[in-house]
Amino acid sequence: MLADLVLLLHAAFVAFVVGGLAATWSGAALGWRWVRHRGFRLAHLAAIGFVVAESLLGYACPLTIWEDALRGAAPGGEGFIQRWVHALLFWSAPAWAFTAAYCAFGALVAATWWGVPPAPRRGRGA
Repeated sequence: MLADLVLLLHAAFVAFVVGGLAATWSGAALGWRWVRHRGFRLAHLAAIGFVVAESLLGYACPLTIWEDALRGAAPGGEGFIQRWVHALLFWSAPAWAFTAAYCAFGALVAATWWGVPPAPRRGRGA
């Protein structure tokens, strides 16, 4: 069960990274102020930056390692959550293809920082 929770956390992280960019673009077009919140934008940039860095350095995702370790200790086959979330998250392709995709997506997130800039910082007295 703990492995399934880690898997759901992993899915939530992916949803934040992918959905965060879609929300930023949609929100900019629709005038949603929260998509320009500096904290949200920094967290989003840091999240994809982490993925890009670990991929370029050849490291496996810590959540994947943690889940695999928990699954190795658990008896039995795949459960419902594991089967469906794994199907959404884990695809079969060469490692270089994922690194290229992560780098391209990271560049798109960074470019969005300038295309849809975060709101300016407020002064301390404001």
